[in-house]
Amino acid sequence: MNAPEIRLNPHLEASLTRIRLAGEQAAERCAEGLGLSALSAGQIKRRDTLLAAQFVFRQQQGIFSQRFVQSMRKQVAAEQSETRPAQGSSPKQTNWGELSLMDDDQVNNLVAADRIGLAIGHHSEWELREVESYISGIQIGERNPLRPELVAQALLDAVQSITDDPQTRQTLTDELTRSLAQEMRACYADIAELLRSRGLRPQDLRVRAAAEGSTSRQGGLGNSTQQAEFDSGHGGMSTRGSGHGGLGQGGGRSGFGRGGGIGRVDPQMMDLLRRLAQTPGAYEPGYDSQGHSGRMGLDTLSDSPSAWGQMPLPTNVIHQHRDELRQAASGRLDHMVIDVVAGLFDQILSDPKVPPQMARLLARLQLPVLRVALGDETFFSSRRHPVRQFVNRMASLACAFDDFSDDPGRPFLAHVRDLVQDVAQGDFDRMDVYTAKLDALEAFIAEQTRSTLKAAGDAAAVVERRETDLRLQQRYALQLQQALAKVPMQDFLRSFLAQVWSQAIVLASREGAPERALRLRQLGRSLVMSVQPKGGTAARADFLRELPNLMRTLNEGMDLIRWPDAPRKDFFGALLPAHAESLKGAAPSALDTNLLIKQLDQIFGVPPPAEADLGKPMAGETAPGDLDASQRLTPAEAKSLGLVEDASVDWNGVLDLDLSGNDEAAAPLGAVDISIDGLPAAESAPEPSSGALLMDNMQLGYAYQMHTGTEWQKMRLAHVSAGRSFFIFTHGSRHQETVTMTARMLRKLCEAGRMRAYEQAYLLERATARTRAQLAALSGR
Repeated sequence: MNAPEIRLNPHLEASLTRIRLAGEQAAERCAEGLGLSALSAGQIKRRDTLLAAQFVFRQQQGIFSQRFVQSMRKQVAAEQSETRPAQGSSPKQTNWGELSLMDDDQVNNLVAADRIGLAIGHHSEWELREVESYISGIQIGERNPLRPELVAQALLDAVQSITDDPQTRQTLTDELTRSLAQEMRACYADIAELLRSRGLRPQDLRVRAAAEGSTSRQGGLGNSTQQAEFDSGHGGMSTRGSGHGGLGQGGGRSGFGRGGGIGRVDPQMMDLLRRLAQTPGAYEPGYDSQGHSGRMGLDTLSDSPSAWGQMPLPTNVIHQHRDELRQAASGRLDHMVIDVVAGLFDQILSDPKVPPQMARLLARLQLPVLRVALGDETFFSSRRHPVRQFVNRMASLACAFDDFSDDPGRPFLAHVRDLVQDVAQGDFDRMDVYTAKLDALEAFIAEQTRSTLKAAGDAAAVVERRETDLRLQQRYALQLQQALAKVPMQDFLRSFLAQVWSQAIVLASREGAPERALRLRQLGRSLVMSVQPKGGTAARADFLRELPNLMRTLNEGMDLIRWPDAPRKDFFGALLPAHAESLKGAAPSALDTNLLIKQLDQIFGVPPPAEADLGKPMAGETAPGDLDASQRLTPAEAKSLGLVEDASVDWNGVLDLDLSGNDEAAAPLGAVDISIDGLPAAESAPEPSSGALLMDNMQLGYAYQMHTGTEWQKMRLAHVSAGRSFFIFTHGSRHQETVTMTARMLRKLCEAGRMRAYEQAYLLERATARTRAQLAALSGR
């Protein structure tokens, strides 16, 4: 008698529907990818293998999708049955006599599934963690039933069901792994949103009494020790193991994730932090612990910028309540974390690079940051930690403003004040609060810089259009170069058509002149035929009659792209002798002539690529940042954009020292400088603030310094084009002026040391280094 079919949890059923769609999309992408890989294969054997695999897969694609879904359902049902036996059945008893060794195929299958699961997990780490935080509330087993390993096993089962050939299986598995890894990132994100919309919530922090004699997080023993437990509710990190980098383990501090909490903190400590955070005015100087004082508040000061400089530094709340905090913490490590965070905020609130307005807002984050540091040790080691990024981002963005009494500094300060207020007075026990505020800050800066540029002439739209022109011209030039390689003609003519004339065709098409674009494409064929040998008087007469129109169209296209006079003269110097030679040689046969005309018609009959084609990669295509993008700008556009040209930079000039901040002359910080003894070491050194690597780490809205003549100029990065071929900066307080650089110019300035970040390192990195130096000085006494 067959066992009754297990009905899946409705939430899992809906999630499997989305995974089925991802599998179908990956299958379609795989089928197309096999064909493209076959076209670019360098070996005939490899090409035949790919084509054979594509043929088999196209025939069995429906069976693959069906088997993929069946395998997923079977595995998820097995996961569910381990926790909840089918209705009417008794829990399964282990029969040790049924145990047997696994054969080699089973072992290889498990290894392959783990490898594919890791590939999928690496592409969707954050989305997977968010799904796990919701799945844990469904009480389905001890592991995530939607984890990548099960998806990988379903993929392998589906591949094995459509072919027995080992080579075809391996080819399909490799291609499907790449395709599915890309699809599962969006799939997991959609599943998390789906579970959220169905009423599920991430896990939250609940307190339960541990068994008598159990060990607490700090290592102490007690028969009534309070232990944190995470369950579905307002959002928290899971203490259950997971199949892929779980959100937290039951015996230690948790890592961070987009959808979960921030690790364990003693209940009495959490109550104290919330009480102190709710104390009115506790962060402002002059207030006592009850918040009594007559000083003006932040809202009043924001309307009176001159009053900021008259106020003392904000109060270090952690120092002020140090004894209470240490009493609420029961572990020596927590005592150390309290002192370290207090020292960090001493340095943060006195940092000379941070404007006083921003320092007072950062002061309101003392207790939220302390809560994060107590529950998550990765706060000190990971520069990607959302809370670190939130604090550093606010400070770095504030450094780019010279005046907060008017636009754009005033609305920025007001927006940051609202974000900080939401965190300090809200639920700062959730990691997704910080990620949401960080995203809101990023969106505000992007919109503000876009509005600023648009009000000043919409420089961003100009450079985006010119970059698109450049990318289209580059792609069309590559197409012509590949197509003309098989056409017999002189090398100078082939190079001219691919590299120069392609620019004229693309530009005419982009300017909405189809008639001109058609004439320029037809000239490509006429130009090649004009240098072919001509037999008979009639052919020579036709050539001489068409020559003036040919030369006129040539000059029209050269003028359109503003081709310089020197290469233009060189080209005509080679073309005229070729025309003269064509009048002397023996004419080819009519068949050869007709075949050549047909071949040229096929090449120049295809219109240049459109913007929609740029999303598809093309072999041999150069990155836009490696091209000279300034050639696409007209002189009027270059002047309006403030384009920095090579001649305008005094490359031989001496770089003077900038003494605007006391940290600029210091050596670059290393990983050891931002690591604290007793806490996890920093993962890596701070991002470079100067040199060739600076260009790859530039952030929108940050402040930078440029030296092109006699002094350093402070600028704010306002726009980076989609292909990173143009960078637009603004400078000036009230009247914003734009300074535009191509990627080549910016890279050259960075390598020469004439472009550097305004900050030597981010705020928390600077504060950590100074705290270490201060502690070293105290211990040396």
